[in-house]
This record gives sequence, C-alpha cells and structure tokens, in this order.
Amino acid sequence: MVYDEIFASRIKVADFSLRHTFESAQPLTFYGHYNNASNTLTYADGQHMLNVGFEGNAESGQIVVASRYANAIEDVKKRFRLEDDMNGMYASVSTDAFMRKAIGKYRGMRVTLNDPWETTVCFIISQFNNVKRIRGIVLKLIGTFGSDIKDDNDRVIGRSFPKSADLLNVTESDFKKIGAGFRARYLAEAAQYCTHNLDLYKLDPNDYEGLKSELTGITGVGDKVADCIALMGYGNMHAFPIDVWVKRTLEKFYFKGRKKSVKELHAFAEKKWGRYAGFAQQYLFYQGMNI
Repeated sequence: MVYDEIFASRIKVADFSLRHTFESAQPLTFYGHYNNASNTLTYADGQHMLNVGFEGNAESGQIVVASRYANAIEDVKKRFRLEDDMNGMYASVSTDAFMRKAIGKYRGMRVTLNDPWETTVCFIISQFNNVKRIRGIVLKLIGTFGSDIKDDNDRVIGRSFPKSADLLNVTESDFKKIGAGFRARYLAEAAQYCTHNLDLYKLDPNDYEGLKSELTGITGVGDKVADCIALMGYGNMHAFPIDVWVKRTLEKFYFKGRKKSVKELHAFAEKKWGRYAGFAQQYLFYQGMNI
C-alpha cells in the first residue's frame, strides 16, 4: 500500500475481512475501488477520499487508514461497525450447520453502515439486476452527476456521490442514458421526494417498522429494498432483506425445499436470529450466492 505523503493511522481489529465485506453486495461494492493484490479499498465520503487497507487475517489484524480527512478514523469505525461485539453476534447467529459453515468461510465480513441516500440509490438500482451491472450504473451516475474531489494541489483524486438535491434537474431520460433502464423513473422521483418530502437523515434508525413505512413511500422502494436500506443505511439489524438468493437458500436448507412466502420467512428469521437477523442475512446471502 503506497501512501505518498498522506498520513496513515492504524486500528487494531479482530474478526475483519476487507475483501469479503467489499464483495458481498453492499453499497461500497457498487462504488468503492478494491485492489485484491494489496487488499486495499478506496472510497469517497462526501468530498473526502479514504484509502483503507487491512493487514493480518480474519481473526486478528490491523486496518490502515490513509487520508487527509480529519474524521477519517471515525468514518472507518462507523462505516465498518468496528464497535460491534462480533464474538457475541457470531455466537447468537451460529444456530445450525449452514450458518456455522458460512461464518467459517466468510469470517470477518462486516455489515457496513452507509449514507442513507447513497444506500437508497444503490438498492433502487439493484432491482432485477446483478452486481456487475449495478456497479456499472452507480459508477456512471457518480461520474456523470457527481463533483470532483481534489487534493491540496488541486488535482482531481475522485468523484463524490451526488446528493438528492444534485439530481433534481436530472430527467428520466438522463438516467436512462447511464443504463438505469426502468429504474430511471424511480431515481428521478426518489431525488424529488427525498429532497422535498422526506428527510432521510431525520428518520429513527431504531424504529424498524417506522423506517420501512417511511422508506416504502419512495417510488421504487418495496419490502426488500426497504430492508436493505434499513440494514445498511441505518444499521437496524432487525431488517432482513429477502431477495431471490436468500429465499432459495432458506427454503433449501431450512424448509427442505418447500416454498415459503416472504412473510413466513421474515417471521422465521426473527424467531431464529432475533435482533441480529440482518447480520445472519448477510452470511446467508453471500453463502447462497457462492454455493
């Protein structure tokens, strides 16, 4: 990892995997830039660029944060939820052979906490889509509508994620030009709604039902997308996003192939994993994708 003249700080951490966290279809998957060879991740936080690396193994190591951003360390601690009691969470969700296998394979994968608007945009785009295409559309959105981030020498070092207000004059046709397809209308209407009608930053992260009620008022945000936003945009671990992968995985390994409704699966997850259902979901999702 090359830092040039940027100040680097280190954070000791246990149960952490930068690679698994990045690869597991979270917001940073769609707009961060990960280097597998150096195990480093570069991403923008507002108008600041952060370079995060990891040295060690899944059980123990240190995160290296390189940035001129004064709050970089606080951002990393919050973003990767470094205050979480991972041992306690693992103990709580290690309820069966499938989960124990998933945790053993992907130990250290964190559920990240991200900007609510950025999370909303990413998961609106995620509908009926794959990771490669989602990432391509999000990066085009940032490249087209974001603003330059410059270093102390006025050199462009990245692009910011556009806020909802930055997209007010972007039309459905404009969004289609970056590949959004049918989601273009959702993005255009979400920008208007989240600028004029709903302040995402004033919602109560701990009110799961209230969050979902407010979020599903956004055009294009249904049950699954609302759960993704609640989990990764607000840190509410009761949220349990159920997409096709999670549904298939639950039905195959927990119901012997019997079809279940989304409502039934939500009730099952709440009973089985309780307050850490969202944490369990990420391991179910990632393991299910890679079986």
